[in-house]
Amino acid sequence: MQKSVKLFEDTLGIKTSQSIPLPEHGVTTVFVELSNMKLELLHPLGDKSPIEKFLQKSPIGGMHHICLEVDNIENAVKDLKEKNIGLLSDEPKIGAHGKPVIFLHPKDCSGVLIELEQV
Repeated sequence: MQKSVKLFEDTLGIKTSQSIPLPEHGVTTVFVELSNMKLELLHPLGDKSPIEKFLQKSPIGGMHHICLEVDNIENAVKDLKEKNIGLLSDEPKIGAHGKPVIFLHPKDCSGVLIELEQV
């Protein structure tokens, strides 16, 4: 995490947030705010973190998932179910920004883990 923060702040001159522990999600996060998007740097918090398995496969890190904003997550979920897109949970949960989120199954999204967040 510190190496990534140094890259964004010291090398690229981009401001990052303070480190925020999110035990309910098993991660510590740092947000990188850009003019039209945010990057979320994740670090495992505990050995049961969902990020730990990812880092075992990719020890230097990398992109874990992308997040897309939607106006109404319930409508988006209904539409995706009608299109036979699998979800990783039955219902949206509250994400790192305190807003409802849900993840789409990578097998239905060209191998990409996609998170939807209601704005």
